[in-house]
Amino acid sequence: MRKIVLIVAGGLAGIMLSPAAWAQTDMDGSEPKVVYHVDYPGVRRFSGQLTSTYNMVQHYENQLVDSDVRIVANSFGVRYFTDDPLEDTPFEAGEDLKEEREELRDRIKSMMSTYDVEVAICDITREQLGLSKDDFYEGVTFVDSGVVEVARLQQEGFAYIKAE
Repeated sequence: MRKIVLIVAGGLAGIMLSPAAWAQTDMDGSEPKVVYHVDYPGVRRFSGQLTSTYNMVQHYENQLVDSDVRIVANSFGVRYFTDDPLEDTPFEAGEDLKEEREELRDRIKSMMSTYDVEVAICDITREQLGLSKDDFYEGVTFVDSGVVEVARLQQEGFAYIKAE
């Protein structure tokens, strides 16, 4: 009976020391935390950022790792989270955004619902555009200042990523 107990205990130790087990957390034992900052006009760039975000959350999901991945949008970035064309504003949707709007919206909503990616919109930008909170996609949150939120998250240990 003693041999069986030792074999089982040895197997459990092997699981606990496996690379997959170590990959579940950062080096300090906390879950990976990442903030993507969106403040640029390029639709192609934003699409690439969504691909990057998806690849990250999918990687963590496949590794059975809990993570906290967020998107903070200010300036031009807010236009990706509303269907309002923002006519007569500096952030007006061009033809490229109008053509891609539906696909981008579906990708955003999918990441929010499937992977719990949180999206925060800058209230300063929102108010300057005269938009109500109801003009944005369901599930987004609002912060007083997008750049202040990015800085706050970095102080809390979030890695900062901005698509180039």
